[in-house]
Amino acid sequence: MKFTPLFFLLGLLSFSVMATDLPSRIEIKYAVTTDIGEGEIDEVMEIKHVEGKAHYSINSKAQATGMYKLIEPNSIIRHSEGFITKQGLRPVRAYEKRGQKKASVAEFDWKNHVITLHHQGHHAKEVMPDGTLDRLSMSYNFIFTGLPKHHVERHVTNGDTLQLSRYTITKEILDTPIGKMETVALTRQEEKHSKLKRKLWLALNNHMLPVRIVSVEDNGREIDKMVTEINISYKTEH
Repeated sequence: MKFTPLFFLLGLLSFSVMATDLPSRIEIKYAVTTDIGEGEIDEVMEIKHVEGKAHYSINSKAQATGMYKLIEPNSIIRHSEGFITKQGLRPVRAYEKRGQKKASVAEFDWKNHVITLHHQGHHAKEVMPDGTLDRLSMSYNFIFTGLPKHHVERHVTNGDTLQLSRYTITKEILDTPIGKMETVALTRQEEKHSKLKRKLWLALNNHMLPVRIVSVEDNGREIDKMVTEINISYKTEH
């Protein structure tokens, strides 16, 4: 694991710094705990510079481990790709595929501000506000842009719907399997009586990487995703 100095000070990030000092590849492993079993997630983010533009791709693979794998042998594949801007990530395509089911796909048309969602054979187009993200790019967005002090809002799609999410921002010390970390915690504000939940911890001293995510999904299941390993590569492009 490679830790770097805190050059990603909140609110002080500039695109020129980002373009030259960003990692080219980030690999993160997570342990997953749910009420019915355990699993693991491997995520890889790659950053490339092509003709003066910074491109990103994120691939995530989740699968059950141990006895739980006998019950749930299928994996969950998530993908997001697009551009990096001064305002953060700008996805152009994202999808989520669970086992043998057809993938849910989101296509982002930034020229016309339209998002097209493909889910279970249905296709829908919606007006797409500035700053819209998919769930995977939301976790990595604040590597590239600063956070306000107290609250942040983003429209986020899960491939099925597009919703405005509001997060409160706090600072916490997080105890992880790879050591204690200073983090910024984003806690999504839910409607009264909602059982849904989502909280992200971003590592202040390591590129604002997502090091823990706790969520309660529509099916009522709580999922705790905790970092177990981080590997970062810095490759000079020619």
